[in-house]
Amino acid sequence: MNPSKLIRCPELPCRDIDTRAFTVPNVELDPSRVRIFMITEAPPAHSQDYFYASGKPFYLETTLKAFADAGCPAASMRDIIDRGVYLTTAVKCGKTGYSVSSSTVDTCSQLVLEKELSLFPNLRAYLLMGDLAIKGFNYVATRATGKRVIPSGSTYKIRRGAYYYDDRRVYPSYLTTGKSYLIEKSKQKMIAEDIKSALTLP
Repeated sequence: MNPSKLIRCPELPCRDIDTRAFTVPNVELDPSRVRIFMITEAPPAHSQDYFYASGKPFYLETTLKAFADAGCPAASMRDIIDRGVYLTTAVKCGKTGYSVSSSTVDTCSQLVLEKELSLFPNLRAYLLMGDLAIKGFNYVATRATGKRVIPSGSTYKIRRGAYYYDDRRVYPSYLTTGKSYLIEKSKQKMIAEDIKSALTLP
C-alpha cells in the first residue's frame, strides 16, 4: 500500500496554508504491520526536508535522533517503518506563517487525517508530536465519540496521564521536527520516553 495513492484532499479549501505543498507519505508499506501512528505538525517549507525524501532530509535527521535517544536506533525511514511506525503530519499542506488556524486543522483532520488513520487496522498507539497533532487528533476523536481524548493544558502536565482511543494508547508529546528540537534537551528526553513507551507496549 502507498498512502499517497489513496489519500487525497477533494477540495483543498484552506486559505492560511500553502495548498500547493499538499503532502501525504509516498511510501510502500504493509499496513497490517504498522503498530504506531506518529503524527507531527505540518510538512516542511522545502519538500527535500520531508521524512520520506531521498538523501538526508532534516525532518528525518531529528526523528532518527529521537529514536536513538529512545534506545531504538534507526539509520533510515525504512528502519522506522520496519519497527512498525508510520509517520505523517496533522496538516498536509505547508505553513505560511508561524501558526495554523483551528478551522484548517479541523478541516484537514476531517478530509484527510481521518481517512489516513483508517488505513491501519492493527494500531496499538498514537504518538502526537506537537500541538497541531494533538488538536487534529482530538478533532477526529470528537467526531467519532463526542469527546476529545487529550485534555487541554500544557503538554508538560498532560503527558503524565494515560489516554486511550479505541483501547489504543495515545501519547501527547512534543515536536520532533524543527531546529528548536535540537536545543531543548528537556523536551528531547520526554520525547524519547514517549517513543520508548509506545514501542514497548505489549
